[in-house]
Amino acid sequence: MSDFDCDLFVVGGGSGGVRAARMAAQRGARVVLAEAAALGGTCVNVGCIPKKLYSYAAHFAHDFQDAAGFGWDVPPPQFDWPRLKKNRAAEIARLNGVYRQLLTGAGVAIVQGWATLLGPHTVQVATGETTRQWRAAHILVATGGTPSVPHFPGREHVLTSDQMFDLEPLPRRLVVVGGGYIACEFASIFQGLGVQVTQLYRGEQVLRGFDQDVRAFVAQEMIKTGLDLRLHSNVAAVARGQDGLAATLENGEVLAADAVLYATGRVPNVAGLGLDAAGVKLTPHGGIVVDERFRSTVPSIHAVGDVCSRLQLTPVALAEAMVVVDQLFGSGERRMEYEFVPTAVFTHPNIGTVGLSEEQARERCGEVRIYRSEFRPLKHTLSGSSERTLMKLVVDAASDRVVGLHMVGADAGEIVQGFAVAMKGGATKSVFDGTIGIHPTAAEEFVTMREAVTR
Repeated sequence: MSDFDCDLFVVGGGSGGVRAARMAAQRGARVVLAEAAALGGTCVNVGCIPKKLYSYAAHFAHDFQDAAGFGWDVPPPQFDWPRLKKNRAAEIARLNGVYRQLLTGAGVAIVQGWATLLGPHTVQVATGETTRQWRAAHILVATGGTPSVPHFPGREHVLTSDQMFDLEPLPRRLVVVGGGYIACEFASIFQGLGVQVTQLYRGEQVLRGFDQDVRAFVAQEMIKTGLDLRLHSNVAAVARGQDGLAATLENGEVLAADAVLYATGRVPNVAGLGLDAAGVKLTPHGGIVVDERFRSTVPSIHAVGDVCSRLQLTPVALAEAMVVVDQLFGSGERRMEYEFVPTAVFTHPNIGTVGLSEEQARERCGEVRIYRSEFRPLKHTLSGSSERTLMKLVVDAASDRVVGLHMVGADAGEIVQGFAVAMKGGATKSVFDGTIGIHPTAAEEFVTMREAVTR
């Protein structure tokens, strides 16, 4: 590879790009990584991490209320939005530094600037008014995704998720448009922070693609917190007036708001990368076409993460990156499996899920057994909160294997992660039944459900 400036050139310093660059360098490869913004990508800067921190902040409002039932007299709390923003920014800056240290420590050369592919082995990076070209044996595109906002009158007045962490001031009235996990999470967060939130979704229920029981249950629990959730609703236009923003709905109703968030989907971040010039083909939805080894239609160019439009999850991008590194600089035996990938939605209450929904299982497995439990958590017998928890198992009747596990309730993500390991290993319902529960916990419900509610 002496004809090349480097063995691997990584375009994008998000989760997948950083993992691939670092691991390839640790295996002796000469690696260059280009990033035009802060290291860490969407997850670290405007996604998973700050969103989870804000979710913690919002939960304290409920905790203060719950404390009274346990004997604590708490003075009326005061929320300091600027302090939360400042502390979050400091933590994100620390993480940016950690990512840089990990890369440089492994021997990766970091280039700050916008990268463009000029061919199968050539990348040009523009930094200010200067440009430089690199010849690379292999190129990895890991540029992630970006929020997508439809075109409508007043589009220029709305916000995307990227802008929600530094709003100034904290809005009194927020309209959230969308029904996916990003929309639901931000609606829950700002409702918990004391904002009057109205969420609009044009479909019949939020969180399309999730289990139907989970969708209906979490929607009802979110409404309990004070969220104004309106289904079969959509915005026709947004205008700015003396009282902030006016969102006119398709039915003619006008909602007054201080901010309007559009969380209506994300698209692969491919604009300006020069993929056409390099001969890389895209899917109809704009993602890079890749095979099972994440090679594009140009063999020397690979792609991982959200830019491929597969599962848009940070751990998935990390795993895909490891497949690429193993293919290029290892044994080549590593493969990516998308079955039983667990995920969480940090609504209030949280959602944790792994495997198939009931609807998917009926379609793929035929006969299934459904185990479902809904209850008031022990904590809320004293707190006075009306929040309830849902747990559900989906079992393939023929094999007795647990093919779907779903939870809505406190710490759902933490609980479901462990069960995902068992399901990945092929655990059956009899294995669940033979496992001793930890008492008293909510998690024990998953190993004590004995009677199927339906077949």
